Amino acid sequence: MKKAIGKRARVLASRTVYRGSVFDVRRDHVLEPGGIEATRDVVVHYGSVVLVPVLDDGRVLLVRQYRHATGQFLWELVAGRIERGESPARAARRELEEETGYRGRRFRRLIDFFPTPGFVSERMVTYLVEGLKPGSGSAQPDADEKISTAAFSLAELERRIRTGSIRDGKTIAGLLYYSCFLAGRSPSGGRGRRKRGPASR
Repeated sequence: MKKAIGKRARVLASRTVYRGSVFDVRRDHVLEPGGIEATRDVVVHYGSVVLVPVLDDGRVLLVRQYRHATGQFLWELVAGRIERGESPARAARRELEEETGYRGRRFRRLIDFFPTPGFVSERMVTYLVEGLKPGSGSAQPDADEKISTAAFSLAELERRIRTGSIRDGKTIAGLLYYSCFLAGRSPSGGRGRRKRGPASR
């Protein structure tokens, strides 16, 4: 049996089996920590940003769009992929204006996470956005997107999460993090600890 050394897999062989405009697919033959030798298909993605845009009255701005993979419309936080060579902070500002027409004065980096770590390399970086003001024009989504926006109170969003009408994972994660640790209370009604995250640059 081959021996794996260290905390990362040893790549014995690798090849790209698909190249697309949004992601690639790579097939790796690896020796993982613990001695497991396996072939893993990996969706290679350059990462995304997720935004929690909070209006001055405390309501949170969400977008609604059709997601073909799920066969339905979903309410989601503003989000989009990070382009090659683009920083997460720059991507966050670009996506906010493209999808909502707003600009934000304050961007605070909250959490980053892997939404599908079993086979996707994508990392999502989440920002709280405050000081929202209308930008230079209306929203300008991509040509293949049709997006509508609406603002909701945090209590309404918590109710929608509990009842299952918000089903998008990044949206649930971002809203609950904001509700528990930054908005001053937990979804159950108790007080949450306020935490300051590093500000974007």
